[in-house]
Formats: sequence, structure tokens, C-alpha cells
Amino acid sequence: MLSFIKNNLRNIWLLAAFFIVSLIVWNTNLLFSTLKQEERKKMELWALAQEELIQNSVVNNLTFEVLQQTWINPMIQVDQNGEIIGHKNVDWDATQMDSLELYNRLKQIKRENQPILIQYQDSLSNINQKLYYGDSILLKKLQYYPLALLLIIFLFGAVLYFVYKTSRISAQNRLWTAMAKETAHQIGTPLTSMIGWITLMKEKEEASEPLSEIEKDLARLQVITDRFSKMGFLPELQVADIVAETKNTVEYLEKRSSTLVKFQTQFPEDGVLLPLNRQLFSWTLENLIKNGIDAMKGKGTIGVRIENQVNSVAITVSDTGAGIKKDLYKKIFSPGFTSKKRGWGLGLSLAKRIITDYHKGKISVKNSVLGQGTTFEIILKKDT
Repeated sequence: MLSFIKNNLRNIWLLAAFFIVSLIVWNTNLLFSTLKQEERKKMELWALAQEELIQNSVVNNLTFEVLQQTWINPMIQVDQNGEIIGHKNVDWDATQMDSLELYNRLKQIKRENQPILIQYQDSLSNINQKLYYGDSILLKKLQYYPLALLLIIFLFGAVLYFVYKTSRISAQNRLWTAMAKETAHQIGTPLTSMIGWITLMKEKEEASEPLSEIEKDLARLQVITDRFSKMGFLPELQVADIVAETKNTVEYLEKRSSTLVKFQTQFPEDGVLLPLNRQLFSWTLENLIKNGIDAMKGKGTIGVRIENQVNSVAITVSDTGAGIKKDLYKKIFSPGFTSKKRGWGLGLSLAKRIITDYHKGKISVKNSVLGQGTTFEIILKKDT
């Protein structure tokens, strides 16, 4: 029973909120109807007193008392021809305003309530007058009370959702940070040992290309271990050459990729300096290139291009893979989203965090065509 309640807590909360809102709205509507009826009874009483005043030459104290009551409703009395013969509680000054404004006010009041007939007989004929009245200010405010209540509940729900989502993301971040640091710790021991063995091999043997490449791989592992060990800390940005860093990453991946994957690069001849965390930027670029290779299923062309702009640098990574649907352009950067059968869905979300949060830049899908390929774009400011 407890597990059922826990699993359906959100639905239970929504049903409870809906029930409470419905009850309050119903109660408010009942109160509104009651007050509206009470106001009409008062207007009918005033109309009866008006008839009594016109028909009888002697007015009793009760009739006089009723007529003296101003109530709180705007009131306009018209004759049988629709001409205004009296008004109360209407914001209109005969010395400053045109009578047309009073008739415009009458049109507004007519839409609020049905008129009350004032009928009497004089010496010549039957007289039929009408009393039009509007809702009181209290009643008008009460009409908007349910809407205000719904808005308050909506804002309250939004705050609860924001707090819940923030706490959940915070918990996830702590978990990933702990896992990353533990991974760095576990990799560190054998990595140190391998570096020692490589040093001994270099002392006993002549330098060779395989040995040199193994050394580069170990250096790469050291970089990755350092990345994981620093998870949870705000990375430092240092002025670096974005062109050189991009070249190094592309060359490293090109040598370790299949010969079926062709790399096409277009870089400025001169270096471009900007605030950069070299390790995290290399990680981002590596993620985009590897995703592109996966999208091409290990066969196709990877394009990496750097465009030096006035205040920023644009880095594009393109592939000739399956492409991405347009409605997924933003979703692919969400944590946990992946189109792979095996994957954590963290690569692009980490890339977005590195570029937007740490480097104050932008990363997006520039364009994508299904069956033809995708181009990602990174924009980094030269001065953050």
C-alpha cells in the first residue's frame, strides 16, 4: 500500500489539488449567487418604495427610510421612452460631463442585470418605468477570486516542481561527481604502473612509433583521469590557442579511427587566443566527433572547421550520418537522452554544460538532414 502511494504521489497530489480548487470555486460561485440575489432584493425594495412615493401623497417613515438608502450599486432610472430621469451611485457630474457619457454608462449597466419595473397609474394613463442597476464593486471583485486562486495554486505548484527538480538534479550531480572521482581513483593505480613500465621500455629499447603512440595514449588516459578527479570543481580558464587545441584533438582521433572514416579540416593559418579550459574543450570536441562516427556507423566523412569572427570563434563539427529530426534538436542535450541501445545519454549534456556554463558560449545543432548528416556548432567568445 505504501509503495502504491509513493509511486502515485504526483497523481494523488494533482487529484487533491483539483478537488480543493473545485470545492473553493463551487463555494465561491454559491456565495456570488447569494450576494447577487440579495442585491436584487434591495433594488426591488427600492423600486417598491419609489412606486409608493409616486402614488401616495403621504409617505410613511419606512418608505422614506428605504428611499434614503444609497446602497452600493450604481442605479439609473428611465421612463417608458428610455429617457433617464434619475440616477444614484454613478460617477457622473452634470456640470463637467456630457449626458452622452451617462447614456454610455447606462448601456454598460444594462448588460449586468435585468431591469426592475416601476409601474403606477396617474390620472391619464399607466406609467411604466424601469430601474437598471449594476453589480457592486464587491461582487465584481468576487468574480475574479477563482481566477486569482487558480493563479496562486499554479504558482505554488510551479515552485514545488522547481524545488523538486532542483533537488533531484542536485542529487544526480552529486552521484555523478562521486562516481567520476571513484573512477579516477581506480584508474590512477594501474595507470601509474603502466607509465613506469613504458619508461623502462624506453630505456632498454630504441624509440619506435608504436611505443610513441602508446605513450600518447597513456598521456591521454592521464588527462581523462584528471578530468574525472576534478568533477564538481569550477574549471579554470586560461588563454590558449583554440586552433592548436582543435588540431591536436582531431589528429589524435584521426590516427585511432578506422580508415573508412575520412577527416576534412579547415583551420585559420594563424592561431586564435581566447579563455579556454583545454581539457574540457578537447573532451567536448572528442564527444562530437565520436558521436558523428557512431552516426555514420564507422564509415563516412567528419568535417571540422574553425571560423575566426570579430568577437568570437565558430567551431563546426559535421558528419555524413543518419541525421537528427528537427524536434529533437534541443532534447539531445538533455541528461539521459540517447538514441543508442547502449549509452548513458551524458555526452552531449556534458558538452552543453562545458560550453554554456563554463565557457559562456553556445552549442547547438546548426543543421541536419535525415540520411545526409548533421552539423554541430560551437560559439566561443574571445573575451569572457
